[in-house]
Amino acid sequence: MGMVGVLLVGCRAPRPKNQPVIEFTRIPQADIGGQDKFDIIEGRVRGQHPGQRIVLYAHSEGWWVQPLVDHPFTKIQPQSNWTNSTHLGTEYAALLVDPGYVPPSPVNVLPPVGGAVAAVAVVKGQSSPPSPSVHFSGYDWRVRTAPSHRGGINNPYAAANVWTDQEGAMHLRIAKVSGQWTCAEVTLVRSLGYGTYSFVVRDTGRLEPAAAFCMFTYDYGRAEEYFGEMAVEISRWGNPVSKNAQYVVQPFWVPANVIRFAAPSGVLTHSFRWEPGRIVFRTVRGAKADGAATPVEEHVFVSGVATHGVESVRANLYVFGRAKQPLENGAEVVIEKFEYLP
Repeated sequence: MGMVGVLLVGCRAPRPKNQPVIEFTRIPQADIGGQDKFDIIEGRVRGQHPGQRIVLYAHSEGWWVQPLVDHPFTKIQPQSNWTNSTHLGTEYAALLVDPGYVPPSPVNVLPPVGGAVAAVAVVKGQSSPPSPSVHFSGYDWRVRTAPSHRGGINNPYAAANVWTDQEGAMHLRIAKVSGQWTCAEVTLVRSLGYGTYSFVVRDTGRLEPAAAFCMFTYDYGRAEEYFGEMAVEISRWGNPVSKNAQYVVQPFWVPANVIRFAAPSGVLTHSFRWEPGRIVFRTVRGAKADGAATPVEEHVFVSGVATHGVESVRANLYVFGRAKQPLENGAEVVIEKFEYLP
């Protein structure tokens, strides 16, 4: 996608030589009633000063701060890029603001350039979503096509690596394209909040040590490095004799945040019950996660548990680049069912 940027500096006013510029590199679709759906919005800044941040707005019967009023700021990365989630709207705006700025919301007219507002860019929503999607278990899932730095390498992703079959199951695969492994990731387009999330997954016992399959939450609206990620991860992380599964509350380098276990072959149901200050992970054999089932593994975390914001639940299958033995045959994981219960 090409870059789009509109700098509001007044009617026909000449632009000062050092005036900062905001550009959009990913623009969500236009949607009048988009309060229940999220997408990713991205861009870059030129000419910003240290300490300045981005404030995002979406227009839907007024301009609303994104992703939430109590999460109004988007961090500018060292390469001058920025990324966050946004509710859908007919138009999107990005403001470059000084430290201490308090953005108003909602407003009928965007704050102009001046004072603590260094630049403003506005763009219309696209006529169609910028990424493909699949419908699975009653929900729409956005399919990743942009690269992602996970597992020590920059993994490419391909839309062709995600599909649903005639029985309604969703397939994720790692496949080689032009001599390079391409991966798969899907993201729920809604934020569901606290509750129970469960995935019924077919046998993952044959994954090569260099493959990783994860079911996790991720919140672009959070300021910290690990974005409130909490996950069930199926991987040996490159070690053929290691246990093949873990529960993790990021950051992973805190020993108490990771519980390793052996996930057996066959169909498994992985779930987590997320409540304020508490998350309970559970894995059982078969496709029914009722209370009568004997868990393969279960663990409760009460430290480091993320709070509800604009997180989305995701699943991905990617190459762990730090493995001593490279991936040889690709991989495929089948998710039979996803379920959410408040």
